[in-house]
Amino acid sequence: MKDMLQIANLYGGYLPGKSIIKDVTFSVKKGEMVGLIGLNGAGKSTTIKHILGLMLPQQGSVLINGQSLEENTEAYRKSYAFVPETPELYAELTVWEHLELTAMAYNIPRDEFEQRAAHFMQEFRMENKKNSLSTQLSKGMKQKVMIMNALLIQPSLYIIDEPFLGLDPLAMRSLLETMDRLRQDGASFLISSHILATIESYCDRFVILHAGQVAAQGTLEELRQQASSSGGANLANKPMSLDDLFYYYITREENRG
Repeated sequence: MKDMLQIANLYGGYLPGKSIIKDVTFSVKKGEMVGLIGLNGAGKSTTIKHILGLMLPQQGSVLINGQSLEENTEAYRKSYAFVPETPELYAELTVWEHLELTAMAYNIPRDEFEQRAAHFMQEFRMENKKNSLSTQLSKGMKQKVMIMNALLIQPSLYIIDEPFLGLDPLAMRSLLETMDRLRQDGASFLISSHILATIESYCDRFVILHAGQVAAQGTLEELRQQASSSGGANLANKPMSLDDLFYYYITREENRG
């Protein structure tokens, strides 16, 4: 299966010679959903900033669809959509105008835009907010607008940072079902989230970061096998959940350190 996102031996940080992330290597394949998890300060945001091209690698490489940012900046940036943890909207634009602006930026034909936008407005129950300014929206509604803008452009790769914060249960379900449908159509997802019980059921693989390094990665079953072979035990004779595995790998790394 083709790698949509490939990160190899990545070192990076905010100051020359001082790496926050060290030797980070993982991939996201076409049609795959990967969960990027770790404690606060583990390096998740720094890793994402390198993928977005907001930070340049000190060592290593980041490729989207086989291309680096330096090789083809325009194609690289058009290959992904990013939904940040904190919604960032224009105060003077309505919900619909935000979607129109995105459609113009990505040269989406008008008829396609209207069809997609109407679908997502209905899916996320935002039809009655179509003409509302962003200043009139709750945080959860602002997050919905960010998500709809990302979904509108139909990129190869979605990078979503804490997508469920502020969303009501119905919006969470709509987002998860939409992502699952898009994944079946070949889209790829990298999701950073602390809500492990939710992403456990949807992600194909997981990457656990600790202190800027990959502590473990693999499918849920692979993580269980790795934990078992290195001394981790099932709790109450039941398969370890993602929450159990996360606790195991993080405490193991802390004990090593």
